Amino acid sequence: MNEYQKLRDRQQQEFNSLPLGFAFSDKQFREVMQAWGLDPEKDTDKIFSIGYGGFIQKKDAELLHTTTARHEEELAAAIAADQTGDGFICDMFRYELDNHEYSYTMDPSDTLDALGYTAEEINADQRLLHGLEKACKAILQSA
Repeated sequence: MNEYQKLRDRQQQEFNSLPLGFAFSDKQFREVMQAWGLDPEKDTDKIFSIGYGGFIQKKDAELLHTTTARHEEELAAAIAADQTGDGFICDMFRYELDNHEYSYTMDPSDTLDALGYTAEEINADQRLLHGLEKACKAILQSA
């Protein structure tokens, strides 16, 4: 299995287990607050929005921050450990290129955006460039 996908799947499971609530209507917001044992009218000072309809209690904010920081560190370490671009880096690009329909568009820019890279950053790092080129070639050969 793709090593990048394994990392992302594990991290997604960890993120999903965080004590987050999601609400896209007043009714859902009341339900989230009540599930937390909070009054939806009086206890809004005990929560904050994480965006995209997500909420977390302030008492759990540190857990959210440490989890997301650890996930970023794990990804950076996996990228750094791939000295050639043939392993994790290639897997990363292959997964995201597939996810952003590279075989149809032949344009990697959505993939680079999703991964937070610019074309200049890719071109400046031979490992990233090699991994991207290898992933693009593999996708085109399998299409």
